[in-house]
Amino acid sequence: MTKRTWLWVAGAAVAVVAAIALTRFYWTSNNAAAQNAQARRAVPVEIAVAERRRVPVRIEALGNVVPIASVAVKPRLDTVITEVHFADGARVREGDLLFTLDSRQIEAEIRRVEAVIAGALAQLEQAERDVQRYTELVSKNATTVVTLNNAQTQVNIARATAESNKATLENLKVQLDYARIRAPITGRISAASVKVGNFVRPADTAPLAIINQMAPVYVSFTVPQRLLPDVRHALGAETATVEAIVPGEAQRAPGVVTMIDNTVDSTTGMVAIRASMPNGEEILWPGALVRIELTTRIDDAVTVPSSAVQVSQNGTFVFLVKDGAAVVQRIRVDRVVGDISVVSEGLAGGETVVTDGQLLLSNGTRVAPRGKSAGS
Repeated sequence: MTKRTWLWVAGAAVAVVAAIALTRFYWTSNNAAAQNAQARRAVPVEIAVAERRRVPVRIEALGNVVPIASVAVKPRLDTVITEVHFADGARVREGDLLFTLDSRQIEAEIRRVEAVIAGALAQLEQAERDVQRYTELVSKNATTVVTLNNAQTQVNIARATAESNKATLENLKVQLDYARIRAPITGRISAASVKVGNFVRPADTAPLAIINQMAPVYVSFTVPQRLLPDVRHALGAETATVEAIVPGEAQRAPGVVTMIDNTVDSTTGMVAIRASMPNGEEILWPGALVRIELTTRIDDAVTVPSSAVQVSQNGTFVFLVKDGAAVVQRIRVDRVVGDISVVSEGLAGGETVVTDGQLLLSNGTRVAPRGKSAGS
């Protein structure tokens, strides 16, 4: 190769090396600038303050609504239904007329017995007059004592006949009262199982209708054995209150614990508890499944929004905001009440915690508090 060719090759090599060096310098400078910018950029987060407040200690369970009184309405006579006086599912009051049964046979028997009584009383009146007359005659030796005794016997027979039929009349009047079936309690009645024209009798297994007392009612539920001491203490201190929550119902039904079963179920380790609910607005329906919140007491505790609590392999923690940076703080959550978490260890109250934006954070990341996003 000529000297000129060597010069061209050497110049080209120098140019390539220079280009590579300039390119490396350019990218290194840009990466460093980007890293510095990233380090200076603050992550927008939402924050809240850990508060010390009075928080209820609650036990949640599932319960059933049980009526205090439930009556199956049945007939006491073998007869036919002539009238039904209520609408199916209606609210009835004690003493309301529910069914009228055919009572014509009983009424006829009552009239017959009344006639027998009238005849017996007439015979008694006649026999008493005979006794009075024979008594005067015996005093004048005009008749025998045997005749007087016979007259006295007729008085006793007539009186016994009248009294016996009076007892029969009382029984018939009771049976006549059975022909008008009335509500024994106040509550809501079921649909009538039979209608007008049906023949009914006391031996029928199916009742004519069922009435359930609606106010007050019982709510029965179970709690684990380990919670029994707290419940017993609250019941003794009269601080145990209950709220029943019906699915789909915005309003809650309040009540009080009135009974703890005397035995723990050995197979499940659960103990039965019963609460009395006034249920004046009939929120609770017998047989319904409800969610129970049993409040045993109210304690002072540190709370944070539950959205601030994070979970890792090492346990639960929150991000604190200190000097514009995120700091990991290990905590212990004792319980959750609604949308707040009760913290038993790790916070003293007054700390600023991150409630949204934790996915971009690590220990020491710069943060910039922002307002809540729409819909949060």
